[in-house]
Amino acid sequence: MPSTEPLTRSGQSLHSGDWPAPVATHAVDANVHLPGSKSLTNRYLVLAALADDTSRLRRPLRSRDTLLMAQALRALGATITDAAPTGGPEVDADWIIEPGPVRGGIEIDCGLAGTVMRFLPAVAALAPEPVRFDGDEHARVRPMAALLDALRSIGATVEDEGRGTLPFSVHGGPGLRGGSVTMDASASSQYISALLLAGARYPDGLTVHHDGKPVPSQPHIDMTVEALRDVGARVDDGEPNTWRVEPGELGALDVVVEPDLSNAAPFLAAAAATGGRVRVPGWPGYTTQAGDAVRDILDAMGADVRLDRDHLEVRGGGTLSGLDVDLSDAAELTPVVAALAALADSPTWIRGVAHIRGHETDRLAALQTELSALGSDVTETEDGLHIRPARLHGGRFRTYADHRMVMAAAVIGLVVPGVVIEDVGTVAKTLPGFTTLWEGMLAARSTSA
Repeated sequence: MPSTEPLTRSGQSLHSGDWPAPVATHAVDANVHLPGSKSLTNRYLVLAALADDTSRLRRPLRSRDTLLMAQALRALGATITDAAPTGGPEVDADWIIEPGPVRGGIEIDCGLAGTVMRFLPAVAALAPEPVRFDGDEHARVRPMAALLDALRSIGATVEDEGRGTLPFSVHGGPGLRGGSVTMDASASSQYISALLLAGARYPDGLTVHHDGKPVPSQPHIDMTVEALRDVGARVDDGEPNTWRVEPGELGALDVVVEPDLSNAAPFLAAAAATGGRVRVPGWPGYTTQAGDAVRDILDAMGADVRLDRDHLEVRGGGTLSGLDVDLSDAAELTPVVAALAALADSPTWIRGVAHIRGHETDRLAALQTELSALGSDVTETEDGLHIRPARLHGGRFRTYADHRMVMAAAVIGLVVPGVVIEDVGTVAKTLPGFTTLWEGMLAARSTSA
């Protein structure tokens, strides 16, 4: 009996959640307006919940990760409400955050959000009762042991049955005062950020020493330190691998959240891949976001990249060149860079990203598997990928519940017909409406000069 499942143009069966990646029929030419940074939104939410007065976040990102963070902070005692801008859509509403005493006796759903599962245990240790954490199936394999051991070392009780992963419970109790912690944060900079964000609320403050291989994603720690200083925290980061947060009050925030520069990467990559042009309004002249590195990467691959006070513009040069790049500080760009590298006319080496084996999925193994399935010549190395030119073809691209895998597949699908992206909805983790933005970019004809 013939199948009744819908087929793509290449004859593949579609399953629920599958998305045939649109092929670019012309060089893209679009202005792409992106929502706020996930990394900044979640840091601001945590600090606002621990502040001494009411805060306002303007243009925050509303995605699964940030909504889970807001939900968790409400459960911990903060009041977070919407304040729609005059005449604007509800999706653009500000968040008003009124802090409250941290409370326990609750369970927090982390979903697959690394910032929730890692930032909030240190906050939960301030509660008088235990707080239980759990999340999605994929979240239960993400490493947490270094952070949980750090909390134990300053007096918290952590119950995880020896797993070092979700689910677990944290109970700080009256004896937890802070002090000094030595830990190996080479698996994730989020461990350090987590302790720093809550550190000012511990009676003795907190000093964090890193002892191990270099910490990945250093810009994310810099982002945390800057956000802490924005609310008046006293932070000393003058000594290598050591950060000290003094105990004290945290002021309120009234801040506009920058666009998410990592989420901009696939749209800018579309300009490079199709020889077109994409502009992203509101690109900051100065930022702590690691995604800003995409400018230099695209320039090295042959695109023309221009930043002014109004926007960032990327124009494709017609061909893509491979490169040798260390992404240890901007590892979230790895999937999109790997996708472009698979389309390039010379080899690419991506280095310094061994730690992304512990992200939403083992991203190195996932990229090697899925790019190879489309015909790419990819080798997984000790700390990255080696990608060589090869003729690509269509096929089903699995995403492993990883939003960045969706973005990588969409870039390849621009120029390779027949790419079908599995579970495209997982991209809502950080960018709801991605497919609408993507299709809008392809349909647009920018009128900008």
